[in-house]
Amino acid sequence: MHFLQTLSAPTIFFSQCIGSKGIASSCKMGSLSIIHGCSMRQELLLSYTVISLLLAVVLTFYATSAVAVDIKNQTYITFSQDHVRMLDAEEAIQLTLDSASGSGFASSKKFLYGSVSMEIKLIAGDSAGTVTAYYLSSEINDEFDFEFLGNVSGQPYLLQTNVYSNGTSGREHRIRLWFDPAADYHTYSFLWNNYHAVFFVDSIPIRIFANNQALGVPYVSRPMRLYVSIWNGDYWATRFGKDKINWNHAPFVASFRNFKVDACIWKGQDSECSASTSNLWWEQEAHQTLSSEQAFMLSIVQNNYTDYDYCKDVKRYPTLPAECNHQF
Repeated sequence: MHFLQTLSAPTIFFSQCIGSKGIASSCKMGSLSIIHGCSMRQELLLSYTVISLLLAVVLTFYATSAVAVDIKNQTYITFSQDHVRMLDAEEAIQLTLDSASGSGFASSKKFLYGSVSMEIKLIAGDSAGTVTAYYLSSEINDEFDFEFLGNVSGQPYLLQTNVYSNGTSGREHRIRLWFDPAADYHTYSFLWNNYHAVFFVDSIPIRIFANNQALGVPYVSRPMRLYVSIWNGDYWATRFGKDKINWNHAPFVASFRNFKVDACIWKGQDSECSASTSNLWWEQEAHQTLSSEQAFMLSIVQNNYTDYDYCKDVKRYPTLPAECNHQF
């Protein structure tokens, strides 16, 4: 599903009015970042066209490179087995949270660089206080996190991402999703290599964490396992703990399917992941930086949907972390 096709109206994404007239013939498609001489509606429709074309290329690439994983046999339950259910001929997993417990599962294998993705359908209705977590983690607290923060009915879901490197956290980003993540499945992915880690939603880059070891910033370079869980986070998750879980709406259910991996499987210290990986697609030049199209899409998310960015929190960080000006 294309980025803008997930929206109930294009105005949600671009925060622009839609007039009653079509694109004027004099309005030409120019650069990706600046479209001159166009009305607000014209810019909107041109941007829609550009993004749709770009995503057709991006989605085709990911569709041909990722490999589906047997979700039943390549994962294991981490806690509360009685709150976990297999769906769709055991090709999907459903996790449940109630007043007794949350639940979770993890990948059987560890990965060191590559691409990992999964389709997720989140909790519908009043999910305030719940946290659905989807993340890569090492044994010594390196992490790339997607954390979906529940909402009071009618309010937008918040997606928080975070990065732990060498045990250091405090790198939270929060965005408002441009679609209802509980209405249908959407794809959430990591691309991780020696140069950067990129977080994707439906193949749209929403965050990048670059390898800035040259600046003294630790980078995640240890094997990590995929973890998925649903749990009670009402002491902090929704409006910083102001909205608590309403257990009258339990059980809270999230579903997961199409677990895809195209990554280096860690097999111990002598693993090929430790050797030169320049021959692997994710280490090649095309994936060492964002393309201009990806950077364009990321800028739209950053400029229109960011709810919190630690790199702009001068009260918390009077001296900003070294990586904040070197993320690309």
